[in-house]
Amino acid sequence: METEKKPIEGRDAEILFSRTVKAGQRIYYIDVKKNRKDELYLSITESKKMLGGTAEMPQISYEKHKIFLFQEDFNKFDEALRDAFNYVSGEQGETQDRPEEGDDPIKLDMEF
Repeated sequence: METEKKPIEGRDAEILFSRTVKAGQRIYYIDVKKNRKDELYLSITESKKMLGGTAEMPQISYEKHKIFLFQEDFNKFDEALRDAFNYVSGEQGETQDRPEEGDDPIKLDMEF
């Protein structure tokens, strides 16, 4: 999901671009933001649904973790991430993408 420029009230940055990655119980938000100094950076947020409470009174909350990555570190981060991906692929082999919740698994195998 791409978004246009949208200011965030009460925050130091505005979102210029956004992508959402749904992965089971987790959702990842990858946003390009601009701070007050007009510097662009990535904000990567992991949001995980947490169930709590009792069977009679269930409570849903979301645990969020964020990292901020500035352009001067993109190359180092990209190289380290690719090395980690290659290591995991070498150890476990390639994996198939996880279907999104609500997807019909039969449709995933069809070619058009």
